Amino acid sequence: MRASGEGQRCRNEDERALTQIKGSADQGINQNVIPLTITSLKAACSQCNLRELCLPFGLSESEIVKLDTMVASRRRVKRSQHLYRAGETFEAIYAIKTGFFKTDVLLEDGRDQVTGFQMAGEILGMDGISTENHTCNAVALEDSEVCVIPFAQLEGLSREIQALQHHFHKVMSREIVRDHGVMMLLGTMRAEERLAAFLLNLSQRFTARGYSPQEFHLRMTREEIGSYLGLKLETVSRAFSRFQEEGFISVQQKHIRILDIAPLKQLLAHPPA
Repeated sequence: MRASGEGQRCRNEDERALTQIKGSADQGINQNVIPLTITSLKAACSQCNLRELCLPFGLSESEIVKLDTMVASRRRVKRSQHLYRAGETFEAIYAIKTGFFKTDVLLEDGRDQVTGFQMAGEILGMDGISTENHTCNAVALEDSEVCVIPFAQLEGLSREIQALQHHFHKVMSREIVRDHGVMMLLGTMRAEERLAAFLLNLSQRFTARGYSPQEFHLRMTREEIGSYLGLKLETVSRAFSRFQEEGFISVQQKHIRILDIAPLKQLLAHPPA
């Protein structure tokens, strides 16, 4: 079926890119782009509080300065605006500085199939490396800001700094592993297990950024969660209600509080036969 094939192609682009990395032109400038001055460069990578998530460990000061100069600009993306669209020429990758995004593909019936959610400290745009065209849309779920990293410069600097090249491959590999997990989730798990896995994954990612693992705000709608998990809206709502009735979580609109994480983990550790 073409719909599922489109989503699968988007998820598989990173895997093919590990063996086919190509350069591209510098990122264009528009009214939402913030050019970096010499002063602001000093606070680009070296002073960023997300540095440990985006950069490899053990870089020298001179290597970090080179990375600072590679970040050509920052770009503000308003809620519901596209960072890039499927079919557009691949020019750069984007490190999310603030905000939250979703990636999706457009199905034949006009619906959006969500293929992932990305938060601060994560990388967007790698879907375009293999074909030199983006295969997914990237849409801001809230007002966001990204660091624009022209891929041609990243490719050149990676040849100079081996640790950077290794780290970039690790980032790509992590995305592949995550996508494989999603495929397993969609293929083998019941609705409640899928939602438990989704909430636990968000909890882990928020923890890595220094936020509470038990309490967070969902930037995505339940429809978007359902699209990502392969569930209908009604099924997602029932699963949330059941978790709340059982005392696993507390839900106030989009605000989630995990009251008892053990049963959520147990759902994944002991699936039904």
